[in-house]
Amino acid sequence: MPVMLDFHTCDVFTDTRFAGNPLAIVLGADDLTPGQMLTLAREFNLSETIFVQRPADPAHSARVRIFFPTAEIPFAGHPTIGCAIHLATAAETGTGDFDRRITLEEQAGLVPVRVWRRSGVTRAEFIAPVVPHGVAGASVAPAGLMADALGLQAGDIGFAGHQPGVWQGGPRFLYAPVRSLAALARARPIEPHWSQVIGAAGVDSIYLYTPGTDCDYRARMFSPTAGIPEDPATGSASAILAAQLLASAALPQGETRLTLHQGVEMGRPSVIGLTVQVRAGALAEVRIAGGAVPVSQGRIVVP
Repeated sequence: MPVMLDFHTCDVFTDTRFAGNPLAIVLGADDLTPGQMLTLAREFNLSETIFVQRPADPAHSARVRIFFPTAEIPFAGHPTIGCAIHLATAAETGTGDFDRRITLEEQAGLVPVRVWRRSGVTRAEFIAPVVPHGVAGASVAPAGLMADALGLQAGDIGFAGHQPGVWQGGPRFLYAPVRSLAALARARPIEPHWSQVIGAAGVDSIYLYTPGTDCDYRARMFSPTAGIPEDPATGSASAILAAQLLASAALPQGETRLTLHQGVEMGRPSVIGLTVQVRAGALAEVRIAGGAVPVSQGRIVVP
């Protein structure tokens, strides 16, 4: 009889099944090798799969490993939200309100997560384990080449003090502000320009954003070289967006709360809460919030 592990899937950054960003959560993964985890991530073939292990420190909730279908990554937002909500709700015996603290040991560092339920709605919010910062030596393509890489016109790149930039907070992303929702909807990766742009910037992914009509910013994220043609919701990129917004003079001193929408063009709308603390002109803390709903559960053979 083959060895099997329990798994659950959920949709993250949404309260509606079959929206948001799907996530696979594999439990009891202590004895899996990185190669086995990668094989299982490829089998699920979702943007990310999270593997739950015993914590190194028993005061913490779990150690987790997060994988793209192509490689392990040190930190990601939607696996953090989805896994924390799963662990917190699994510990609850009823359906009433609760407020619980979860601490996940991730490759990028400790990630504290608050999970709460009010009136039947469950939410989680984590503090980014790394304060977003610039990337030394990263090269940002001129607007014309950036536009070519995204199937847009040069005039579509940038708006109101926002220009492309590369920022890091565990993973790194190239941020491309675009002028309008119409331009955002037209965008798509175009080779060979795409590879030229991301190669010079030292990234796998480009995160596009523009002011929204029913939110603060609407976003899309493309990462085909990492096995993710388009991501419905990218929590890590949403956290690191704080650095891009600060550099664009779009964040005042003190606390700012923003609502981001992503995945709309894919038919998987996602809602991401971004809270940023700015002190003395610098980022002090970044938090990401969202919901998750369970979709499936089962057992999977260990490779």
